[in-house]
Amino acid sequence: MRRICVYCGSNKGLNNIYADAAADLADVLVRHDYELVYGGASKGTMGVLADAVLGRGGRVHGVIPQMLVEKEMAHSGLTELHVVASMHERKSMMAALSDGFIALPGGFGTLEELIEILTWGQLRFHDKPCGVINVRGYFDQLLAFLDHAWEEGFVRAANRRMLLCADDATGLIQQFEQYTAPKIDKWTS
Repeated sequence: MRRICVYCGSNKGLNNIYADAAADLADVLVRHDYELVYGGASKGTMGVLADAVLGRGGRVHGVIPQMLVEKEMAHSGLTELHVVASMHERKSMMAALSDGFIALPGGFGTLEELIEILTWGQLRFHDKPCGVINVRGYFDQLLAFLDHAWEEGFVRAANRRMLLCADDATGLIQQFEQYTAPKIDKWTS
């Protein structure tokens, strides 16, 4: 693995623990010599994460739609900033640039990106690790829902195990480094 894509919020949330988790992830990425791929914004935990990686001497690749550049959200100090036409193009480029995917706490966009890239893995469009850093139990209900989907027969057990989870960045990166994608696909019985 060379580059890790991180999905996170354009807001910081109400508790400083979320920004602290972004800074901790930045430290772990740089120590493991991983470059960051993210949504290209200067605000929220996205901005905290990018600034922390850059501040530790790491490389940061941002991908942002033109409409968000026009709203003055683009980070101007990145190693590389790709300006694209749409959110769909953004997600495709982020996936193509990345060797793994991490979600930090965030809102609708973070969840949508995480579920889409997980679905792409289930469909075997990629075999890259996907995981969440479960800061203060933020993803507990999502994980419980995915377990429920498995229990009800909508998600295969091997595919459910594709979403890795740890309470901190170090634990998740260790899982990433040992990850092997399941050999079955969505339609295998």
